[in-house]
Amino acid sequence: MDHHNEPEINVLFVCMGNICRSPTADAVFRHHVRAAGLSHLIQVDSAGTHAYHNGEPPDRRAQQAALKRGYSMQGLRARCVEISDFSRFDYILAMDRNNLSDMQRDCPPDHLNKLSLLLQYSTHWETCQEVPDPYYGGKQGFEIVLDLVENASEMLLKHIVDRTRK
Repeated sequence: MDHHNEPEINVLFVCMGNICRSPTADAVFRHHVRAAGLSHLIQVDSAGTHAYHNGEPPDRRAQQAALKRGYSMQGLRARCVEISDFSRFDYILAMDRNNLSDMQRDCPPDHLNKLSLLLQYSTHWETCQEVPDPYYGGKQGFEIVLDLVENASEMLLKHIVDRTRK
């Protein structure tokens, strides 16, 4: 792949508070991007649709579950989606339909095509279209999120690489 002519691709993961699902997706996808040697091409970030936790690190349970699988959330801090994100990012991936709805309401019409559910890039799409809130999943909630996010991250990266090669 000739990296000199490739555009930079910006990917934003979004959940409600930006302290569990979207930072998990950020950490997992960033790990896959780095492992593929594409950090120079693909930039990754996460945000929330609400400013409940601005400036806070990800939930410690999300961090612990991620670390067990080799993903680091070190340095990530919650922030709210900004209007400039809609023009800055090429892929804006919501964890659930409520997040997607919130963003569709605020998104300028010429950027609506960038919005989608993360699990559209998953092999689980037929059976599961939303990344569930881990707080309602008991002890396994954060593991379930990781399972879904890992699969979607792999498929998203494959999609971006295939699309970039065309």
